[in-house]
Amino acid sequence: MRRLFPVTDQTVTTGSGGRPLGAPGEGGGEGGGAAEEREWSLDELADAYAYPEPGPGEPGPWLRANMVSTLDGAAQHDGRSQPISTATDMRIFGTLRGLADVVVVGAETVRLEGYRPARARAEFAARREAAGQGPAPAVAVVTASLDLDFSLPLFTSPLVPTLILTGAAAAPDRVAAAEKAGARVVIAGAGMGVEPDRAVRALAGLGHTRLLTEGGPRLLGQFVAAGVLDELCLTVSPMLAVGDAQRIAGGPSVAVPRRFALVSLLEEEGFLFSRYRRP
Repeated sequence: MRRLFPVTDQTVTTGSGGRPLGAPGEGGGEGGGAAEEREWSLDELADAYAYPEPGPGEPGPWLRANMVSTLDGAAQHDGRSQPISTATDMRIFGTLRGLADVVVVGAETVRLEGYRPARARAEFAARREAAGQGPAPAVAVVTASLDLDFSLPLFTSPLVPTLILTGAAAAPDRVAAAEKAGARVVIAGAGMGVEPDRAVRALAGLGHTRLLTEGGPRLLGQFVAAGVLDELCLTVSPMLAVGDAQRIAGGPSVAVPRRFALVSLLEEEGFLFSRYRRP
């Protein structure tokens, strides 16, 4: 892996006159000058993807999303993201989880991807302890119907109790089934569904300020439309999937497209690992 942006003395080799190799008038050819590719350690990845330091007073919630997309905009192939991913993408996936207080995910993604509880990893133990975090992030499932299999390990054997984000009008019998399975039900909407801004506030009220969502596309679209998404970590896969796969975000369009700023870009074997933040 190599860093393409921001450009620093570690990412660019300079030639005569202090100009980057590959710049006009220097050797190296098109695209020359980037640092040699190597495998980054988990500590380096954790530093690169660290949550922003909180400002004065109580830290507010920071919601980041982690998604993968092909060159033609597909977020899945045959209903799953794994076929368009790579081993390094999965290391970043694990790193983002290792930094988060809670992983927020839609019920459909839980069903399609076979979600399991987040696990404690020794590589992040010291970092999490220093940040006042538990051994692993909680998983928060967003669902209006609570149509979930509560016999799955996500509910029966999590290291940290799984959260269910739902609306005040959710079916009482399903709420009871979730609580009987050991999940904590959190009301984050006045009706059947979840209101994105209320979900973020509710999680922050539980002490979860480092938020990570892994989709799916409809949930991400709701966070974008509500204006509560702070950061997008997007892996661009050098593949073409064609077909009618979903994009990374779905749902009704926004009146004006949301503008985000590029803060980091890494590359490995044609995969681009980008970070964008809300200005």
